[in-house]
Amino acid sequence: MIYDLVKDNDPVLHEPCQPFDFNNPPIDPYELAQNLKETMIAKRGVGLSANQVGLPYRVMVIGDPNDPDNIMCFFNPRITSTQGEDVLIEEGCLSYPGLFIKIKRPQVVRMRFSGPNGAVGTNVFEGIPARIILHEYDHMEGVVFTERASRLQLQKAKKQKVKLDRIRERNLRGKVA
Repeated sequence: MIYDLVKDNDPVLHEPCQPFDFNNPPIDPYELAQNLKETMIAKRGVGLSANQVGLPYRVMVIGDPNDPDNIMCFFNPRITSTQGEDVLIEEGCLSYPGLFIKIKRPQVVRMRFSGPNGAVGTNVFEGIPARIILHEYDHMEGVVFTERASRLQLQKAKKQKVKLDRIRERNLRGKVA
C-alpha cells in the first residue's frame, strides 16, 4: 500500500516519534516496512520516515528506488556515534517537494537498530547513506531539514524553488495547450 505524505506543516513532523513496540505492535512490522518501501519508491525518494506518512513511530527506510531489493528498513534506530568532517551537500525532502537546501552533516554514522523481526543490529554507514540516515533520523526527532540550514542557505533554496516552480508551471501549460 502506498501512503499519502502529510503536509509540511503537519504537527507529526515536528514532534519526536515514539518507539515501535514489538511486544504490542500497532501495525504488523513487516507490513509497515513494505508499505514504507513502496511509498518511498512511488514518491521517488531515497529515504522515508514513518512520521512523513502520519505514523508517529521510529521507523525509516532508505535506499535507491531503482533497486528495491536493497532498500533497508530500520526500527527504533539510535545513532551511537558520528565521525568525519561535516560536509555541506544539497538535500531534498519528500515533505518539502522542490526545495533543495545545502546542509552540513558528518560523513560517517554508527547506528543501532532493529529489523522488522525485532532482531537488533549495529552498522556503520558512510557517505550518502549516512546523510540519508541522519536526515531521516532528524525526522524521527521532530526536526525538519529547514531547521538544519543556515538562514542564508534557506533563503537561497526558497528563491531557487520559486524559480523552478515557475519553470515547471510554464512547462505544464505548454504540454496542456
